[in-house]
Amino acid sequence: MRTHQVNMSVIDELSDHITLRMSSYLEQTHDRKWFEHKSHSDYDLWLVTEGSVQITVDGIEHTANIGDVIFFYPDMPYMATTTEELCRFVYMHFDFSIAEQKRILGEFQLPGIVPGNLIQEETSLFASSYRRFKQSKGTSGNPLYLKATLLLVIAKILELHGQGLYTGTFLQNRKSKQNEGSLDVLQSIFQYVDANLHRAIRINELAAVAGVSEKYFISLFKKILGITPGQYINQIKMNRARDYLYEKKYTIQQIAEFLGYPDPFTFSKAFKKMYHVPPSKFE
Repeated sequence: MRTHQVNMSVIDELSDHITLRMSSYLEQTHDRKWFEHKSHSDYDLWLVTEGSVQITVDGIEHTANIGDVIFFYPDMPYMATTTEELCRFVYMHFDFSIAEQKRILGEFQLPGIVPGNLIQEETSLFASSYRRFKQSKGTSGNPLYLKATLLLVIAKILELHGQGLYTGTFLQNRKSKQNEGSLDVLQSIFQYVDANLHRAIRINELAAVAGVSEKYFISLFKKILGITPGQYINQIKMNRARDYLYEKKYTIQQIAEFLGYPDPFTFSKAFKKMYHVPPSKFE
């Protein structure tokens, strides 16, 4: 359970590095004769707005009803049909990445049918933003609003998964892969960084914790997470600095000491580089 929680926290810690790119979107209506057998090269999310959709993955049938969200991973073969007179759903093809890692969501068992009662507030916003986008195409702000509400739906799915309230069932019969490209490989590194934020952390220390050479560690870390170990350490320190500043209990010098900076000037310089404002004026 501890590993699962740490895994999920990585998404929050690196939220500044997240990129969401919508590639195509449409609302489709199908009658009882509809049958689709496909896979997609990107992430695919469907919001069922009428009727029901039957999805078959690995020979197992799943049914999504009005308000449910169907979440597919890239290159996941499926068959889809409906047993009712018609079904209607909004679909969205998108890419979700942390820096250069475009398949970070693959670390979590999310593909499946998310019950509508768990995600109603977010899907309502998403559906209304989609319709506003289609009715007022070209109006300033609408594409950005649609993208924001899609990200909101994804964030909610991640939150539900992290809380143990939702686990996708499309991959339930497949054995989980533990290989050198898995996020689990870095769990000891994440814990080490958290425990040593009060001082300067060297990359060769982290490589020693991982039990590999420094050169290989840097390459492996970037392959798994999409950023370098140095970028990760800096981001975690800046996240904590931001938290301390919000609390309004500590001086700049104290925060610099908490985070292992040699002096307030060095800390302030790093903070301004990240947030484009000095810590003394951060609100």
